[in-house]
Amino acid sequence: MKKFIISASLVLLGIVIGFPLFSMTYYTMVRTSTPHFCASCHEIQFAYNTWRTSTHVNNAQGFVADCMDCHLPAPEDTISFFFTKTAHGIRDVFLHFTQDTYDHEKNREKAYASFKNEQCQKCHRNILYIPDKRGAMLAHRSVLYPRPGYEKKCVDCHRNLVHNKSALYRYKQYQDSYRGLGS
Repeated sequence: MKKFIISASLVLLGIVIGFPLFSMTYYTMVRTSTPHFCASCHEIQFAYNTWRTSTHVNNAQGFVADCMDCHLPAPEDTISFFFTKTAHGIRDVFLHFTQDTYDHEKNREKAYASFKNEQCQKCHRNILYIPDKRGAMLAHRSVLYPRPGYEKKCVDCHRNLVHNKSALYRYKQYQDSYRGLGS
């Protein structure tokens, strides 16, 4: 009976310690996964403002892709998401205190180099079916099913969708009306 009481006490102690610890960790991950939180760092303010004017926020479908959608693995892959998010956070804090200036273009290129097609395909799932756009369908097929030696990344073609300075909010349904106005 004594072993049962000790075992039950240890399980109860584990729950009493584990549940709040898990809850705090989860709450922290959720709260620090918002674009507003990312924008709280002055180095990221430019990226946040340019994201807000992009089609990743303003589009005819009403869908919003936030920072985590592009810069981190899918949250369903919890271990990879947690590790990558933590590594990004530690790196960003370190750079905040050690860098004199933040080079947006250099960091943009680093981010593009690190992107994997799977990150884009979390949202853009049905890219082989684009009505009335055979060229786009063929281009996407060559990315999804590349011949050896001809591998491409989504950002090779879709490089200027986000994080470009623009005074215009780019609504997809009005795209032709502002073409040529500059960016």
